[in-house]
Amino acid sequence: MAANVVQSSKDIYDKIAAFIVSSFLFGEETKKPADSESLIENGIIDSTGVLELIEFLESTFSIHVEETETIPQNLDSLSALVRFVSGKIAEEA
Repeated sequence: MAANVVQSSKDIYDKIAAFIVSSFLFGEETKKPADSESLIENGIIDSTGVLELIEFLESTFSIHVEETETIPQNLDSLSALVRFVSGKIAEEA
């Protein structure tokens, strides 16, 4: 999907949530964390999972995640991920 295609926050949220459920929760939707819950502290993703998540974000949303952006404020909850990806899409458009 090209970066210049406008995506709503809901679309971004839905794609990220679906990836987390399928990749890290083995499809168990009921285990999906609350939007502000830490993915790392709750044991949903580990350091390898963060790398998988970044690859997913870059390929799905046509963005580039800089090494300096790989911080919990950007990647550690669903709400943080949506905010980060929305900002990157706007920045790179």
